[in-house]
Amino acid sequence: MIRKATINDIDSILKITTACAVLMMENEIFQWDETYPNKAVFERDVSRAELYVILHGSDILGCIAISTLIDKEYLPVSWLTETERNLYIHRLAIHPKHQGKGLARELMSFAENYGIENNYSSIRLDTFSQNKRNQKFYELRGYKRLENVYFPNQSVHPFYCYELVL
Repeated sequence: MIRKATINDIDSILKITTACAVLMMENEIFQWDETYPNKAVFERDVSRAELYVILHGSDILGCIAISTLIDKEYLPVSWLTETERNLYIHRLAIHPKHQGKGLARELMSFAENYGIENNYSSIRLDTFSQNKRNQKFYELRGYKRLENVYFPNQSVHPFYCYELVL
């Protein structure tokens, strides 16, 4: 089941993203760490009603932020569609114990269907240039790789921008 996250879900979400960060660092993917994503980021996502969780029973297994707000780092990118009715995906995470079970695909399908049902023109996102697994995941879903952006507080390496026209 997928539902909107509440403030009460944040501790569980942080455990998931921390476990993901540890796994990424073990695999020399320095995308997330002890400073990002953090509680304040998820509190903001919840306050904007942009954060969703995927559950099995009452257990939260993962999350995704689905936003209509463009990050300033995205402004110079030559996107495939006009910057008007777009969704932005952030912080897609599945606890490592539950990865490989199709849960990330479920969350992305949820976001894509939401976009179609609400007449958005595209879904935009970025993924870390060192995270080949994520790149393959999005490319297999039909996302087109565009330009690079940088988040200096996260890494010296670029993040690749992707867009799916709906």
